[in-house]
Amino acid sequence: MNTSLTSKNARTQFQAQPFHLVTPSPWPLLTSFALLILTVGAVMYFNGYATPFGASGGLIMVSLGFLATAGAMTLWFRDVITEGTFLGDHTFPVQKGITLGVALFIISEVFFFLSIFWAFFHSSLSPTVELGAQWPPVGIPTINAFELPLLNTILLLSSGATVTYAHHSLIQGNRRGAILGTLLTLLFALLFTACQGIEYSNAGFTIADGVYGSTFFFSTGFHGIHVVVGTLFIAVAFFRMLSYHLTDHHHLGFEASILYWHFVDVVWLFLFISVYWWGS
Repeated sequence: MNTSLTSKNARTQFQAQPFHLVTPSPWPLLTSFALLILTVGAVMYFNGYATPFGASGGLIMVSLGFLATAGAMTLWFRDVITEGTFLGDHTFPVQKGITLGVALFIISEVFFFLSIFWAFFHSSLSPTVELGAQWPPVGIPTINAFELPLLNTILLLSSGATVTYAHHSLIQGNRRGAILGTLLTLLFALLFTACQGIEYSNAGFTIADGVYGSTFFFSTGFHGIHVVVGTLFIAVAFFRMLSYHLTDHHHLGFEASILYWHFVDVVWLFLFISVYWWGS
């Protein structure tokens, strides 16, 4: 009787379905509040509003919001890595669900950038009299598409090739190739971000210079934010690779970062052709 009772208790410790029931986590709520502080601080900083912290309170709130967001995301990543690597919670049905979630997230991002391109072409295809009835508007010194933008295009396309090489190397069990390809991808990504910063600092117009400045900095700026986020995703996968977390058949986080990175590449090609080349 005792043996039967023990075996029954042992069976109840195993779930009867393969899906991961996420335990209560404080990180989504903390991330929400951190992003709220970051956004409110940015609005107050850009508009010069007074805050309880004084004249520079907006910048202080932006810094606090950024640090809180980075901390929450780090702890959230830690928990997900623990669940998938050490606890075995990422079964094959769970991996399929996460892959579907990443795909839907990228589709939502497609429509986000579609709205930006809509705003750009709405103004550029039929410029109003206030713009001088021409595009680019009168008095806007545009950026030469075949200088820094072309270099950035080469960097991003190269990074797409190296991250694909790293992925195939990981699948084939070539650890050295996977590490080298991922490291080169991170290097190209950092160079792209640096070149984008140089381009912004030397631009002859600002985001306040009418619809051209707004659409230019809004489109390329949000793309730059996506590049930074994608770089962080790939960096996490890189350090997990160094820690032997990834195998030839279990590297879902790395695959998700690669899909996101290819999306960033494609968006940049549209930006280069429409905003930098055709729009100048």
